[in-house]
Amino acid sequence: MLTLFEIAALLLVLSAVLSFINRAYLKLPHTIGLLVMALLASFLVMFLHAVAPGLRIYETLTGAVGQIDFNETLMKGMLGFLLFAGALHVDITKLKQAKWAIGAMATFGVVLSTFIVGTGFWLLAGLFGVDIPYIWALVFGALISPTDPVAVLSILKTVKMPKSLETKIAGESLFNDGVGVVVFTLIVAIATGGASAHALLSDTTLLAGPVMATGGVASFSVLDVVELFLVDAVGGAILGGIAGYIAYLMMKRIDDPAIEILISLALVAGAYALCYRIDILGHHLSGPIAVVVAGLMIGNQGAAFAMSEKTRETLFGFWHMIDEILNSVLFLLIGLEILVLGLNPSFGLITLIAIPLVLLARLTAVSVPMKTIGAFKEFTKGAIPVLTWGGVRGGISVALALSLPDTEYKPLILTATYGIVVFSIIVQGLTIKRVVQKAVDPTLL
Repeated sequence: MLTLFEIAALLLVLSAVLSFINRAYLKLPHTIGLLVMALLASFLVMFLHAVAPGLRIYETLTGAVGQIDFNETLMKGMLGFLLFAGALHVDITKLKQAKWAIGAMATFGVVLSTFIVGTGFWLLAGLFGVDIPYIWALVFGALISPTDPVAVLSILKTVKMPKSLETKIAGESLFNDGVGVVVFTLIVAIATGGASAHALLSDTTLLAGPVMATGGVASFSVLDVVELFLVDAVGGAILGGIAGYIAYLMMKRIDDPAIEILISLALVAGAYALCYRIDILGHHLSGPIAVVVAGLMIGNQGAAFAMSEKTRETLFGFWHMIDEILNSVLFLLIGLEILVLGLNPSFGLITLIAIPLVLLARLTAVSVPMKTIGAFKEFTKGAIPVLTWGGVRGGISVALALSLPDTEYKPLILTATYGIVVFSIIVQGLTIKRVVQKAVDPTLL
């Protein structure tokens, strides 16, 4: 068994070597290239294991990757730093101008997509003779519907587009994962017969039939949904605002790049950890939303009023490097996870058909708010196709799928999730520039 240091060293060495090969020869966008290289390396290792098992490369690599809890590593480790780094560069003024659009897509859009994907996935599985209860199909819909802020922000770096549209895509991705996790938590609670604290719907709703089919329903009410949302999302935003403001005041009192970077690190780690320690009515606060709010405050008010030009350049440069390093390791891990996930090839065709289903749900989740709410009329030309195709899924969906309890439905959900994430990052990521060019402005290449 490898030590923690040896695992970290292995990941850093692989990230550096594969990044070099991609930059020197493939010349793909950095994170996409790393994912492609990691997948190719994984398939090569599996091939070598089949033809020359004595090399023991497969055992060494799978042993190292298998020791990494992907869900814990991402959701309770890397994610906070990645979200903070992304939020630092978002213009809060433009974010406020698009607040209704972002809010609608990050809430109503996620819920709408969850039901479209869940219903379609349930019907699709039935066509192939796979028996999955409707409520578990909705679990899949919930974990695959939010766009991944890490993947989206990484890919946005490679694409030139109107700033207003970029702000909407980035803003939605930063906030909808928090909402998505709430929806996911609620539906998993229903699927597993969770306690009434996670209650969502009464047996008079559309979910009554499917939930009854799982063997019983907890007592659900709309009040439970409001309670969870207020504690998780709103509570996380409040804590992030308070922590960010305290860090802002500290930075304003001094002018020392090293100490202010240390304060920003403490802000992210402390706020994220505190969210999981605070317990209100049996619920925890949203760490992702807390660090996003804190990042927006430091990146806007902090950068404008609490930092000298030298400190601002140093701090932003530091977080840019943190973002690049963690993204490299994350996308490498996504590619290597195929070695240990235990994906079921028999679900391959269902996964392939689920890809256009998820894209259709994304199109609906974007276009319905924009077409029905008058406040969205100011959207940039071509916003619907760009927002649809730019809604990339990533590691968060894989982490949520891995967090599911071991049931007979998990292999199908995990296989479909991983397939859609790989397609989303590689295919959508490599072609989003062309979509922007066609839909928005032919001069944007």
